[in-house]
Amino acid sequence: MFFVLSKTLGHMMLPVNFLIGIGLAGLILLATRFASLGRKLAISALVLLAICAYSPLGNVLLYPLEARFPSWDAARGAPDGIIVLGGSIEADISAAHGTAVVRGAPDRIIGAAALALRYPNARVVFSGGSPNLISNDAREADYAGAIFESLGIAKSRLIMERGSRNTLENAEFSKALLAPKEGERWLLVTSAYHMPRSVGLFRKAGFSVEPYPVDWRVGGRGDLLAFTDVAVDGLGRTDLAVREWMGLIAYRATGKIDDLLPGPALK
Repeated sequence: MFFVLSKTLGHMMLPVNFLIGIGLAGLILLATRFASLGRKLAISALVLLAICAYSPLGNVLLYPLEARFPSWDAARGAPDGIIVLGGSIEADISAAHGTAVVRGAPDRIIGAAALALRYPNARVVFSGGSPNLISNDAREADYAGAIFESLGIAKSRLIMERGSRNTLENAEFSKALLAPKEGERWLLVTSAYHMPRSVGLFRKAGFSVEPYPVDWRVGGRGDLLAFTDVAVDGLGRTDLAVREWMGLIAYRATGKIDDLLPGPALK
């Protein structure tokens, strides 16, 4: 049920979808006796879309997520394994074309491959099924292996987890598949903005991981006042940030994570 709600109600509440819906409702009302309300809704939707598109709003919402965890400290030595979360490969499109199609967050795969080459004894786990509510049998993990092999990672080192549909299942299924032993050190590779939610869920699953953030979308504090002249970029960052905050709130409200904004473990 949680998965279905996230893919229906959750998507409807994303800023772009929500504001377009409000705008369309306003246009429809213009032809009724509620024309005054319709004008207000249409104008409000347009103004708010412009704010989402051109203002620093997306950066402001993303920055605290991306700044939550520092870059991984290699001084601690070689890890036992590397877990990279899905979200980069379009499984259905890959199936249609018979080859891996990477459309978003390629740094997750690139970063994990670079780590695997640096630490040749570390196992590499890709956790990713299909995030789509309605899909065919194609899964991200079905295509990730070929990408890693093309980047020089031996097939014998790869473990593919293809059943997970969201981050909660990434954590739970990875824990069940790997049964990590006491003292083992596992790196978790995912986008910096996604790391707080991911770490919180892995902790709740009883799987201790070391964050290895990649795929930053905000450069630093200076970007908190930076406007954009490319509407689709601003809208994308705003939607991305709101989706992540909605996920954190929902997981915290349902007890699936222990903190609203999980951070580095206390030492």
